Amino acid sequence: MTTSRLHSLDIRLLRYFAVVAEENNMTRAAQRLFMSQPPLSRHIRQLEERLGMTLFERHTRGLTLTAEGQRVLETVRPLLALQDKTYAALNQLAETGAQSLRLGLSTAFEQGVFVSLEARLNARVERLHIARHGSPDLVRLLRKGKLDAALVALPLETAELAVTPLGWQEPLVAALPSAWPEADTPSLSLNAFSDRPLFWFKRERNPAFFDFTRQHFRRAGFSPVYLEEPLEHDVLLARIAHGDGLSLLPASFAAIQRQGVVFRQLDDPALSVSMGVVMSIESETWLQWLRALLGQTFAVALQGADAPR
Repeated sequence: MTTSRLHSLDIRLLRYFAVVAEENNMTRAAQRLFMSQPPLSRHIRQLEERLGMTLFERHTRGLTLTAEGQRVLETVRPLLALQDKTYAALNQLAETGAQSLRLGLSTAFEQGVFVSLEARLNARVERLHIARHGSPDLVRLLRKGKLDAALVALPLETAELAVTPLGWQEPLVAALPSAWPEADTPSLSLNAFSDRPLFWFKRERNPAFFDFTRQHFRRAGFSPVYLEEPLEHDVLLARIAHGDGLSLLPASFAAIQRQGVVFRQLDDPALSVSMGVVMSIESETWLQWLRALLGQTFAVALQGADAPR
């Protein structure tokens, strides 16, 4: 048994370091790891303290590996490759079936997008428990050990968790009262709704997605009058039908037929939401089969004529 001061070093710190070294930029590395920049910076400083060396030279254009950092990178790359190979081998040894699964499904998407997945899981999993909540709530349940995995809307704060994007992306569309004059236009710009009341969530509910959308709002010159968004989508649509305001929702919600509400495309394709699967680092090995199943399910769905564009 080793007595080295590094014997308890978390391999995730090495993984974070390798990504930062590849990107030479803390912001891009954080985006690639689906985490915010401050905790990533803390992880890198923690690794430097544990190793007793400076790994990066910081400058205004980004980061550059020091000579020590380059030697550390060359040392850890085989270990990280071996970890990936080990997980793949363990996945092959795992049982082809699953006894139970506690899965979260984000209510950020219209639930019809999960029908095919639920059918496949019911055919494979003996005991399937589905929890439907907002993406931040699913992450909290996952961290408490009450879920095995969750399908969430990205961007989202997922530090210390394993995140895999699934390739499923939906543009946001405008859900607005059918009585508004804009309802007669098939495609609209965001600034067409400036000074209109917009149902929107508070930043504390989902800081990452809030900041992401606000950046788009500023670039588009979109300045609405903000109204607090109801938590339940049926209540939200009822308020819209009443003429109280509009909302921006993933395109899958356009499948809902609600009298008094129309859905209109926006001319900002970058204003979108993506789907990813989130799980704990410890669950990655035995849930590799789930990742594979999700990839197959949503690859098939994306080929369908009704897939979001």
